Amino acid sequence: MASFLSDLLSRLVGKGASAAREEPAAEAVEYKGYRIRPAPYPAKGQFQTAGTIEKDFAEGTKEHRFVRAETHASRDDAAAFSVTKGRQIIDEQGDRIFS
Repeated sequence: MASFLSDLLSRLVGKGASAAREEPAAEAVEYKGYRIRPAPYPAKGQFQTAGTIEKDFAEGTKEHRFVRAETHASRDDAAAFSVTKGRQIIDEQGDRIFS
């Protein structure tokens, strides 16, 4: 009973949602020298398409975060689509995403 109440309280004050955002949805995927890390998050009962694209340069690793309008019923579906969107961004923009 106590854990139920503490879980309910943490969800009401938003701690549950931030914890879900921090835990990785899936492993990073390598694509054309970039790493795509899916990071969907809960939004209005669905999961928002989101993630990061990383690439290592001589001066260090650069990162580009993206969020798209598409939502999905499951976190796994959103993670898979985030990888697809990451590939599309890389194909269309390449290194310009870091400018």
